[in-house]
Amino acid sequence: MKVMICIGSSCHIKGSRQVVELMQNAVREHHLEDQVELGGTFCLGNCQQGVCVQVDDVKHTGINSETFPSFFETEILAKCR
Repeated sequence: MKVMICIGSSCHIKGSRQVVELMQNAVREHHLEDQVELGGTFCLGNCQQGVCVQVDDVKHTGINSETFPSFFETEILAKCR
């Protein structure tokens, strides 16, 4: 699974650095290093809606510290089991 987190200026202002750290920690905590490839990217579109994260070919917007746990559970963890 390839996970790309936008680190462009708009997403950076909206907290992409925190989302990157949350993702790195969650992947490590669940021992998914062999299944999840993390990367950074610039604008994925929908900048107004918050931090954008692309999982394989699907884009998700509005990811932040509050939405991250459910996002990770449904979009990453459930698909790696």
